[in-house]
Formats: sequence, C-alpha cells, structure tokens
Amino acid sequence: MEIIYEDNHIIVANKKPGEIVQGDKTGDTPLSELIKRYLKEKYNKPGNVFCGVVHRIDRPVGGIVVFAKTSKALTRLNDMLRKGEIHKTYWALVEGFPDKGEDTLTDWLVSDGRINKTYIAQKGDNEAKKSILKYKTIAKGERYSLLEINLLTGRKHQIRAQLSASGHPIKGDLKYGAKRSNPDGGISLLARHIEFIHPVSKQLICLDVAPYPEMNRILERE
Repeated sequence: MEIIYEDNHIIVANKKPGEIVQGDKTGDTPLSELIKRYLKEKYNKPGNVFCGVVHRIDRPVGGIVVFAKTSKALTRLNDMLRKGEIHKTYWALVEGFPDKGEDTLTDWLVSDGRINKTYIAQKGDNEAKKSILKYKTIAKGERYSLLEINLLTGRKHQIRAQLSASGHPIKGDLKYGAKRSNPDGGISLLARHIEFIHPVSKQLICLDVAPYPEMNRILERE
C-alpha cells in the first residue's frame, strides 16, 4: 500500500489496479480496511479505527483515492464532492486516435447493477443521467492515444462508457470493447491528479501519482 499524503484529518493512497476501495460481495480485503490496519499499527490505536471513504474508483483502475481520518473531514469532503469542489484528472490509453485533439463528450448514461455495466441511453430515457467529460490528446503511439480527462459529472463507469461509445475504448477494458486484456487484468485508466481545498486547514492540496510505464513509453516517443 502506497500512502502519498497524510495529516490529522485525511489520508490519500495510490490504489493498485485490482484492489477494491470498499468491501463488496467478493469478500476481498478492501483498501479502506488496509488503511484502518495501517493507522491502528502506526499510531497504536485501541479499538476500532475510523476511516471514511470519500470517493471510489473502479476495481481495474489505479490511482489516487482520498480517505477521511475524522468524521468532520468526511462530512466536509462529501459536501465538497457533491458541489464539484474536488477536481480529479485522469489519464487513459485508448485504442486508435480521436479525430479531435480535444473535445467535450456529452451522453446520457444508464447503469445496470445486475451486470455492473453502464450503457449509452437517449435523453429522457428512464433513469438516464446526463454525463459530461472533457479530454485532450497529450501523446500518440503506434496504436494508442494518451488522453487527459476531466470529469464534469461523476457517473458510474462514465469515462469507460463514454470513451467506448466514441469509438476509442480504454486499453485492456474488455467490458467496454477493448480488443485484448492487459497482463495484470487492469485497464489503462489512471486517477492521475487531484486538487481540493483541505476541509480543515483550508490549504490547497494538489497531488499526483506516477503514470503507468506504458503511458511513459508513449510520452517518451513524443
């Protein structure tokens, strides 16, 4: 487990592809539980340790995840998330080359919890939610493009579904149309950067994690 930031109120981890943020039906140990164990051991805490999940990223996705160490921080961070005051930037390797170097994608999405998949729907369809993201191409390889993505809405599997619908699924994402899987079973989507005002100290927090090696290889070609 890689901790990239910690203070009295928040702790931020770099999640590996394949890890889960919260417990689910698989019974696998979630990152939130690993954080609790870490805090208990580091600070020799008796009894239960508080660790609030502020946001999640999909199991096959890696990158930045923020947790709250106090209930006050969790309440404030959840409110900031609802207001769009926590800004996240993703990097994605996608198949092919988008026609536009940068663009805004707007779709209506519906999630099917029975099969854990999100679909493109029509405006006005039952339960369809408007979903918007912005992307720009930052590098190109022989078969893949490296995109920087900013979410304007936060829907389940939004990046994966919208990029697939645009004709450029994320490398390794078989669920959303990729041609082949990645060796580690993850997908080439990284929660690369996060920026927000600290819920207690009010200082600006800006954090990054290193790109995947395959992303670096494409950047080096530029």
